[in-house]
Amino acid sequence: MQSTQTRERIVVGISGASGAVIGVRLLAALRRLGTIETHLIVSPSGAITAAQELGLTRTDLDGLADVVHNVRDIGATVASGSFLTAGMVIAPCSMKTLASVANGFADNLLTRAADVMLKERRRLVLVARETPLNLAHLRNMTLATEMGAIVMPPVPAFYAHPQTVDDIVDHTVGRIMDLFGIEHREIARRWSGLASEFNRRDNDEGDDADATGTRAQGAVK
Repeated sequence: MQSTQTRERIVVGISGASGAVIGVRLLAALRRLGTIETHLIVSPSGAITAAQELGLTRTDLDGLADVVHNVRDIGATVASGSFLTAGMVIAPCSMKTLASVANGFADNLLTRAADVMLKERRRLVLVARETPLNLAHLRNMTLATEMGAIVMPPVPAFYAHPQTVDDIVDHTVGRIMDLFGIEHREIARRWSGLASEFNRRDNDEGDDADATGTRAQGAVK
């Protein structure tokens, strides 16, 4: 693993929306790569959601990151634009956090760090987790986008034929990493075109048919 002085830094925020697994698996994926220094900020509601959905303690969450910041520490490194980072992702991003970011209401370190990304023109990805959406949600998404953020709802990619919830989550994690230019060959399968997809499916069906035929012959013998 490279030293922390030479690795790019990415700030990862986990707010109180459902979908804490997205932030958790993103942190795990970045740790496996070893090329990114992760800075974690978890809101109080985010910690509660992670405990309810995943059974993770705050200690478990903190163990996934290289550097952990208290959400109330307004004097942390990531509160300043002079602290260089490649950007920030809030995954999941609650509608309250989205509203704060969209309207410049930096009342804690999570929203302050996001505000820093916007003012410094750095990458800010908001994995907005809510449905259905009301007009306030939509307008806040528009405001955030107009200021330079990328609003990325965790929409399942059914064309990839996910077999498990982990498949769906990993695709979202892969798309987040794409937005930061981070390669992730082992995380999510990329779309290779419709013709290629049909060929792959035909080959898979042929393999299944061969296996079925072999089993049938064995049964006859």
